[in-house]
Amino acid sequence: MGKEIERKYLVNHTNWDKTDKPPGQVYRQGYLAIESNKTIRVRQTPDKGYLTIKGISAGATRQEYEYEIPLDDARELLDNFSISELSKIRYIINFDNKIWEVDEFLGQNSGLILAEIELKSEEEMYDIPDWQGMEVTNDQRYYNANLTINPYKDWKENS
Repeated sequence: MGKEIERKYLVNHTNWDKTDKPPGQVYRQGYLAIESNKTIRVRQTPDKGYLTIKGISAGATRQEYEYEIPLDDARELLDNFSISELSKIRYIINFDNKIWEVDEFLGQNSGLILAEIELKSEEEMYDIPDWQGMEVTNDQRYYNANLTINPYKDWKENS
């Protein structure tokens, strides 16, 4: 069974702005299905496409199946079948031998920066970068699928 164990954090903008980082890549991702027990996502990176199926979260763990697909197929699926989508700039950061994916969201989610780390177990220990803020792993507002239908601009002042 495919499984993802991931923790998600807000990013401190001031410290992030001071961080030396590699160039980011623009990601476009859309959803073919958003249901309470699963999401089906298509992602387009500059040079690849992906189809991802994710199950319901239990803590920081959920079922995940991800498959690389042709870039043209990803683009066509997004253009013709996506019910909602978002764009973001993704940075891959190696911090203390762990890979962090930091997303600066664009469009209606502009101003939101999230960092994710994938783990081997929910108990795995890791060091905290100085740009990491509050953990939001279990806050469903920050799920990418939810950001496509309830964007950050609509609720950021109340968080």
